[in-house]
Amino acid sequence: MATPTRTSKTYTISLPPDLAAKAEGLAKHESRTMSELFREAFRVYYSRHLDNIFADLAADPNRNPNGYTEADIPRIIKEFRAEEAAEEAARQSAKAS
Repeated sequence: MATPTRTSKTYTISLPPDLAAKAEGLAKHESRTMSELFREAFRVYYSRHLDNIFADLAADPNRNPNGYTEADIPRIIKEFRAEEAAEEAARQSAKAS
């Protein structure tokens, strides 16, 4: 029987006692696990971080001359990764020659 692969990564974090008590109390109040609480906290933090980046870009059009929006991010990442993969393939091909 094959061992199932883990679909998540485990982290250990430390919190000061007062913050830990608040987190535990909130998790209990919302009937969530600590993992669920911290996943949601990171999602909110990350979303706000992206919002701040795009607010900065919107405030200064010179920093975003192409007018990219948050909706463009997945496409841009995909294009970047494809370019990186093509460059790596070309380097490997050049080594093999």
